[in-house]
Amino acid sequence: MKLIVGLGNPGVKYEKTRHNVGFDTLELLGKKVKLNSIKEKFNGIIGEFNSNGEKVLLLKPQTFMNLSADCVGAVIKFYKIEKQDILIVYDDMDLPLGQIRFKEKGSSGGHNGIKSIISCIGQEFSRVKCGIGKPILKNENIDFVTSKFSKEEQIVVNEMLLKATECIEKFIDGIDNSEIMKSYN
Repeated sequence: MKLIVGLGNPGVKYEKTRHNVGFDTLELLGKKVKLNSIKEKFNGIIGEFNSNGEKVLLLKPQTFMNLSADCVGAVIKFYKIEKQDILIVYDDMDLPLGQIRFKEKGSSGGHNGIKSIISCIGQEFSRVKCGIGKPILKNENIDFVTSKFSKEEQIVVNEMLLKATECIEKFIDGIDNSEIMKSYN
C-alpha cells in the first residue's frame, strides 16, 4: 500500500493559495485516476484507488498545516504503512515558482507541515517539493504562502502540478527513487 499526502490548509479561505499546492496536486491526480472511494476519516479526506494491484491512498489532512502529523500519523498507524511507501507533496519557498524537486528524505527546511510530520515519523519519507517562489521580505512569509497566484503565475503553477502528478505516478509505479530524482531535481 502507498500513501500519498498533499499538504494544505482546509477551508474556502485557503483554496488555490500557494500553501495548498499539495492539495491541488492531489485533486489533479484524483481526476486522472479512478478513485474507488472518498471518505472523511482521521481528520482528513482520503481517496483510494488501485494501481497494478496495489492500494493507493490519497490523503489531504484537514488539521491545518502545523498539525499535519496528527492526521498523517493516525493513517500510517491504522493502515500499517511503511516509510518507504509514503510520499508527501507540499509547497517550497526555496524553489523558484514552477520547479519541482523529488527527495527521499531530509529536514523540514523550515516548512511547518513537514516539521510536524518529522516529529511523528522521522525524516525517512519521500517528498515532492513544489516551488512557489518567495516574498521580497522575509517577514512577509505568512501572508505570501496564504496568497493566491496571479493569472500569469497560475499558468506556470498548472504546468508544475502536471509535473508533480507525473512524479507521483512514477513513485506509485515503483520506479527506483534514484531514477525519479534524476528526472525531478
